Amino acid sequence: MNQVLEKRVDEALNTIRPYLEKDGGNLRIKEITEDMVVKIEFLGSCETCPMSTMTLKAGIEQAVIKAVPEIKSVIAVNI
Repeated sequence: MNQVLEKRVDEALNTIRPYLEKDGGNLRIKEITEDMVVKIEFLGSCETCPMSTMTLKAGIEQAVIKAVPEIKSVIAVNI
């Protein structure tokens, strides 16, 4: 995984993490594919939260793409 790209994506995720942590959850990057898809894993309460899919698309994906425009999408590997 490109370390510079991963660092930029992680910095974008850090803008979302406080909201997830407030509700007992978190996430981590599992992989950034060659076709610029970020695969994340939800942790803690995010794993079972019924709102995780909406949070992923409306919050996480938007924040990542805004900060790192070359990213095409963000998907979760465990929801």
